[in-house]
Amino acid sequence: MSDTAIDLISLGVTLVGLVISWGVYRRRGAASGMRGAALSLVPLAAAMTGVTEFFVDLAFSPVKWAGVGVAGLAVLLYLTSGAMLSRRAGGESGDGGGKAAARGRGEPKAAGRGGKPRGEVGGAQPSGDPEMAEIEKILRDRGIS
Repeated sequence: MSDTAIDLISLGVTLVGLVISWGVYRRRGAASGMRGAALSLVPLAAAMTGVTEFFVDLAFSPVKWAGVGVAGLAVLLYLTSGAMLSRRAGGESGDGGGKAAARGRGEPKAAGRGGKPRGEVGGAQPSGDPEMAEIEKILRDRGIS
């Protein structure tokens, strides 16, 4: 699409939006009218900065869509690898399997969301940091574990 056509379409959309914003200003007040005017100026600003041309080229170019697909695949692979690494880091404990192995051996699962009976508090290992120990003590005192 040519630059002139993009500019004319953007100008037309902006003018229609400003007219509608004037009506909204008269009916609902200055704040609503100013919000409408701000949104109405976006198409003109996009055309003047070249953003509109980028999106028009994107919409009609299969090569650019392939690039968007490759970028999406890259993001998907990155997020998947992060999930896999965090899962692996959480599973490397020295007790030979952790909670999943304990459930598999037939040990009954404790009631509640946290895996402990309702009245039991604690379970966190005391850390060497005195500030963290103080925070843990406050949380235990308030019944938060």
